[in-house]
Amino acid sequence: MKKISLLVASLLLLMAMPLTANADAFDQVMQRWTKKQLFQSDMDGNLAVKAIYYSAEYMEAYIQSEAKKNLWTESETEDFKYKFLTALNLNETIPIYIEFVNNGPTMHLGPFDNMVSLRIKNKTYKPIEYDKRFNFGFQGQKDGLVFFPRYDVKTGKDLLEGVKSVRLEFKPAISPILDGKAPFYIWDIAKDDPDKLYQGSTAARMETDRLIKRLERLRKDKADEESKLASINSEIATIQARLDELAKQ
Repeated sequence: MKKISLLVASLLLLMAMPLTANADAFDQVMQRWTKKQLFQSDMDGNLAVKAIYYSAEYMEAYIQSEAKKNLWTESETEDFKYKFLTALNLNETIPIYIEFVNNGPTMHLGPFDNMVSLRIKNKTYKPIEYDKRFNFGFQGQKDGLVFFPRYDVKTGKDLLEGVKSVRLEFKPAISPILDGKAPFYIWDIAKDDPDKLYQGSTAARMETDRLIKRLERLRKDKADEESKLASINSEIATIQARLDELAKQ
């Protein structure tokens, strides 16, 4: 997946900050999808861990809040929505925002994809992309986006189809403050419907992008299969020619 530009990344991270305008409505939605835990140690200090699941409800509330705050027209709102959803790559990933506030020993999380996973039903999935700043040791605050796969690699099935909840899991090794505890966060997503985000002109643009990507993949697959078929036909011709020679002896 292409790396998100610093400009877009900064925009995405703003979602984790309280908004002064329209705070009430957005904050209520934000609270439903934000999970926090504080871990304390008499010897090592404390560690706060926050995670936000980018549900359809959460993202729609954020988009509408931005539109109201900036007095956007419907067209401007749709344009922002399209760019925002495209940046998140929702067609292929499950994005989750993660924030650490470490008031203790330096945390060494690299490679971060070995420290965090998303459990869906009885299987766990590693990130396919994440903010690489998590790989560097730090104290104080560190935050960023982590992207988990949306579809099964082998079957192509939507991993969230029919799923009632997902569980974000961290390994105890992220900090000695945890004293062997493994932080985890559970979101109830049974009533979350990502398809609600894809309405109006945004839906048409997103579907166009998806179909273009699909067409490109099919053309590549076709070229690969035609190359294999040409190779097989060539071998068949070679074998047949040799059989004809042997038949004449």
